[in-house]
Amino acid sequence: MSVTAENKVMLRKVAVASIIGATIEWYDFFLYGVVAGIVFNKLYFPTGDPFISTLLAYSTFAVGFLTRPLGGVIFGHFGDKLGRKSMLVLTLMIMGGSTVLIGLVPSYASIGIAAPILLLLLRIIQGIGLGGEWGGAVLMTFEYAPKEERGYYASLPQIGLSLGLCLASGVVGLLSFLLTEDQFFNWGWRIAFLLSVLMLAVGSYIRLNVKETPEFAKLKEANKTKAKNAPIPIADMWKNFKGSTIAGMGARCIDGVFFNIFGVFSITYLTNYANVSRTEALMGVMIAAFTMCFTIPYFGWLSDKIGRTKLYFWGSLAAGLCAFPAFWVFDNFSNSVPLVWLAIVVPFSLCYASVYGPEAALFSDLYPARVRYTGISFVYQFSGIFASGMTPLIATALLQMNNNNPLYVSIYLLLAGVISMYSAHWIGKNKDRIEAAAEERDYVAPVAEDDDDDDAVVSSTTATA
Repeated sequence: MSVTAENKVMLRKVAVASIIGATIEWYDFFLYGVVAGIVFNKLYFPTGDPFISTLLAYSTFAVGFLTRPLGGVIFGHFGDKLGRKSMLVLTLMIMGGSTVLIGLVPSYASIGIAAPILLLLLRIIQGIGLGGEWGGAVLMTFEYAPKEERGYYASLPQIGLSLGLCLASGVVGLLSFLLTEDQFFNWGWRIAFLLSVLMLAVGSYIRLNVKETPEFAKLKEANKTKAKNAPIPIADMWKNFKGSTIAGMGARCIDGVFFNIFGVFSITYLTNYANVSRTEALMGVMIAAFTMCFTIPYFGWLSDKIGRTKLYFWGSLAAGLCAFPAFWVFDNFSNSVPLVWLAIVVPFSLCYASVYGPEAALFSDLYPARVRYTGISFVYQFSGIFASGMTPLIATALLQMNNNNPLYVSIYLLLAGVISMYSAHWIGKNKDRIEAAAEERDYVAPVAEDDDDDDAVVSSTTATA
């Protein structure tokens, strides 16, 4: 794609809009995870057994991941049919509205069983909104950018995850520091959720003022006269890109498991088992999230230079191994806050960023424009059910099984790393066939009956899945 001066200006505008919008969405989503193990377990699931209460709170956290694939399919479908921009505005409103309402739900002591039910319903809505958000945000920058810089530009919306986590943990940590324990539990934590209404207004304004991507506009124009013959994007994806989809979901494992062990579970572990204060644990995660704002785009840029699959392969190995030294520090140096913070910051800013930076472009490369929103949303969100949503539950259960020793948790992360390594290897090995399939049919209306040769090229991507 030729890059005109006008496109460069719009690319910068789109990048800013994607970063801000993604930051708001991830703030809303991770705020729930940060609060789940320290507030919701006490106010909405008061079983009398801390272990059971924490499991129940994390169960509602997991539900958000269960509904994300639904949002990915719904918004991916309309994003591939109608455009990326309109879906991004809608998902932002869904996420922001549900987050504000979570901050208004009365506790179990006030309305009984209705409290956790309302919490669950709003979490479901959050999941649907985020399910459609991620794919659209990264595609706006990926499809605007020149091919040789797509790794870098697609990594920019990924910064929204680190900024969102930084804001979520930082706001909760600040409230925890400024307020007494009673004030924080009675009303202080709700402020963090209600703040979303301000960010929603800013994000909506920014996203309404960007244009549709040139690549999608070109596709829509080319297929205008053949739209009636176009298959449903999700069916098209499974028929022609099954191998790429399965490999993408495997590659996603290390991202989801790592993030939720270090960004969610570690807060509960440090506060409940390592005698680190809630504020100190949250500050450690916040510092790590801030450093990722710089390392994520660096690794996105690096993927353009050395290749995405090679970087993702070695990054998966590093991320899979880093829990062993990190939890050793948590257990043996919990009285040294700087060391605890270092054990969170280094794995996040180096190991995790080395996979999360190139991830968006890695997945986007798997599909042509006509199914790209659906494809990357499905890969990211469906795999998130197991790799992300279930991780705090699994980690909590593994910790209990091993008498509060985190060894099993570390092994669990290593297994996720091995799966992602193999998946990245498969994508790299089949890179030429994947690219040929995507480019061959990028701007061609979907399959005609005499298109046998084309089908042979595309279906070859699934041969070794």
